[in-house]
Amino acid sequence: MDFSPSERTQALAERLSRFMREEIVSAEAVYAAQLTGSADHREWRQPVVMEQLKARARAQGLWNLFLPDAEGSPGLSNLEYAPLAEIMGHSFIAPEVFNCSAPDTGNMEVLHRYGSPAQRERWLQPLLDGEIRSGFAMTEPDVASSDATNMQATARIEGDEVVLDGRKWWTTGLGHPHCRFVIFMGLSDAEAEPHRRHSMVICPLDAPGVHIERMLPVFHDYDEPSGHGELSFSHVRLPVENIILGPGRGFEIAQGRLGPGRVHHCMRALGAAERALSLLCQRAQSRVAFGKPLFKLGGNADIVANLRIAIEQARLLTLKTAWTLDTQGPKAALSLISQIKVVVPAVAQQAADAAIQIHGGAGLTDDFPLAQLYAYARVLRLADGPDEVHRAVVAKLEAKAQLARELHA
Repeated sequence: MDFSPSERTQALAERLSRFMREEIVSAEAVYAAQLTGSADHREWRQPVVMEQLKARARAQGLWNLFLPDAEGSPGLSNLEYAPLAEIMGHSFIAPEVFNCSAPDTGNMEVLHRYGSPAQRERWLQPLLDGEIRSGFAMTEPDVASSDATNMQATARIEGDEVVLDGRKWWTTGLGHPHCRFVIFMGLSDAEAEPHRRHSMVICPLDAPGVHIERMLPVFHDYDEPSGHGELSFSHVRLPVENIILGPGRGFEIAQGRLGPGRVHHCMRALGAAERALSLLCQRAQSRVAFGKPLFKLGGNADIVANLRIAIEQARLLTLKTAWTLDTQGPKAALSLISQIKVVVPAVAQQAADAAIQIHGGAGLTDDFPLAQLYAYARVLRLADGPDEVHRAVVAKLEAKAQLARELHA
């Protein structure tokens, strides 16, 4: 295994880091000031500074870096893109600036890999151009959605139409003024084999029967202007052509979507952890208590050392996962994908928590991004599957691998 950055990655990382320093750091406060502060998503607007940053990033070729083989992207592998995702993770606004933010990245991957020519033209191209945003409607409020086979929402085929009914929540990006559609996952055939029962359907938000019930606060914050919403679908009739890949292919698509997406999430989270550690060190060395810098009090030096070790370990595991995806495919990387999904958010949460503690009361305010970093890391321990589910996957695959070794010993 060689995790050395390729020449393309090195060149892009230098340009990306420069853009972050010169454009994004100073724009974060402007972005926040241009938000409405309203709990009503109907009042939310896209900050002007975001569109300005997007235009400059695209002009510099820092655009759609995540997509490995699409026109207008540099064609990076998962391993090549991983360090760039980490750089973006230092800022909450950066991924959108470069058109590399979730859930749009996952939806673009789905449409690029599985969409029909008509679907790609109608929905993928505007996403690639950064003209619209999208959501992913999978989790449901009335069932344990950590087991996706529990889904009760339906996508019934009636002649040349597919009819959507049900309720979804935690649809990220739903409140964004540019959100135009969601990819809906629902039950199409209850009698089929469990992983052939569900379909993914492109559902425009303005389709009759689609209703945004509410936006969901996370740690008492609505995450304007994207947010996380609860949707109801009542006899939503769409052309059968809106089904992606075909009826019953939902789980197949989901597995293809989640591997690279989890690497992206984890590398961004490592960037967030690095930012938390940087702020921690700055505070620990600049503030004095009891006649000493905070860095020299108690076990603070050990905390810094342990965080550095944990971040380095988590990064290496994530890079190994990206390398395995590139060289052996998603099936070979299944255990590693679940491993990083457990490890990395926990490390990011640990870094944010330690930085908050060093900052004292200031760490709880919006004067620093630490409370937001903490919330982000804590949410990531549930998003794309809770820790317990991923540990179960790792244990199951490990038991299977150990048994195979015994049989061949």
